Amino acid sequence: MSRTTRHRAAVVGTGHRAQLFTRALAERPDHLVAALCDPSPTRMAFHNGLLAAAGEPAAGTWEPDRFDEMLAKENIDEVVVTTVDAEHDRYIVPALKAGCRVVTEKPMTVDADRCARILDTVRDTGNSLAVAFNYRFNPVHEKVRALLAEGAIGEVLSVHFEWLLDVRHGADYFRRWHREKRHSGGLMVHKSSHHFDLVNWWLADEPQEVFGYGRLGFYGRAAGERHGLRRDYARAHGTASAADDPFALDLAADDTLRALYLDAEQDDGYVRDRNVFDGPVTIEDDMALLVQYRGGATMTYHLTAYSPWEGYRVMFNGSAGRLELEVEESRWQPPRTTITSGSGALHGDTAAEHAGGARLTHRPLWQPPVDVPLVTAHEAHGGGDPRMLDALFGPVDREQQADAGAGTHPTATERDGALALAVGLAANQCFGSGLPVRVRTLVPGVWGP
Repeated sequence: MSRTTRHRAAVVGTGHRAQLFTRALAERPDHLVAALCDPSPTRMAFHNGLLAAAGEPAAGTWEPDRFDEMLAKENIDEVVVTTVDAEHDRYIVPALKAGCRVVTEKPMTVDADRCARILDTVRDTGNSLAVAFNYRFNPVHEKVRALLAEGAIGEVLSVHFEWLLDVRHGADYFRRWHREKRHSGGLMVHKSSHHFDLVNWWLADEPQEVFGYGRLGFYGRAAGERHGLRRDYARAHGTASAADDPFALDLAADDTLRALYLDAEQDDGYVRDRNVFDGPVTIEDDMALLVQYRGGATMTYHLTAYSPWEGYRVMFNGSAGRLELEVEESRWQPPRTTITSGSGALHGDTAAEHAGGARLTHRPLWQPPVDVPLVTAHEAHGGGDPRMLDALFGPVDREQQADAGAGTHPTATERDGALALAVGLAANQCFGSGLPVRVRTLVPGVWGP
């Protein structure tokens, strides 16, 4: 494909995470970022700066209300959706109807009605939707899948999955729009869809029933006052009481955060540095689940969003042994008051001086344990991001093959997105009702017989 016949892409939502896709498309010769869509001209100008730095022409800039017009006038054939989670379907559905290939950041959406609308549109149009579950492409996670698939521990009977977000990264979900469940679906949908998709993929199975408890026990005004952590400010910028608060985010101290958020407040009023111990906060920070899968396996799952260290432990118990994974993404966090876009506070990329490591142990029955060799990375979601981008958009160099690992499994589809979402939606329902939920009642049309 020549540079004059490149796929014409639109990036919808131009916040921090969108940089990954803008840069990825700009460096691939078969793709052209032809349009940007966002409420903020300031953020779109920042992304046009990224394109200019890559030697690419400026993209057209469009307001969200003119999205359909943008698709037609810019001749868009590829749409990347990185907006507020609750807005994903607003762009996915018309893009599919217009014949575009669509890639959406996870989660695919935040509730059952929006999910059904997306699934119906994919079925009716026959067009392609990919969900950017980058953790599938982490080489460590691929190794786990390979061992389970080859029967290293026999039939998997149960899984325990503990995920810890540290007080740097975890706190960040309580500064921004994610802290309101109507926008994000809560951490069970926004964050844990990563993990639920991984387990669905690892087990090659479908969730059937969910029971769980969740609470806001650390963040928010009441908990902050109870634990003596609350400072009296609404947002950190320009506030003296936030100056030495280790939970505060200093937008002005980082060029990228300042350009994307502080300078853009005049456009849409979005405040990115709210007090994590102030209201409103309508999501949970401590969640415990029990999930049953169609094949009979069960999973206990716990997410903690206020841990001293960040990472996860996953244990698989099987008929022929046990597989144990532990990943330390950050061993600890110092009480810095300046958190920058490169410090790991925003999207889980961990600074090398605080990174730990990964350990995968195979414990067969009646034999000594074996430490499984691993290839690990402390940036770009454990190496998942660049390999996912190769799978979604092809390699940067057309004369070379993409990383072989990126071709070992397909990208996640709308069905995968729905199955991961279903666990989170069921969890949220359990938190309110105290009763178990059969997940196939929430998202019909994606289940096996």
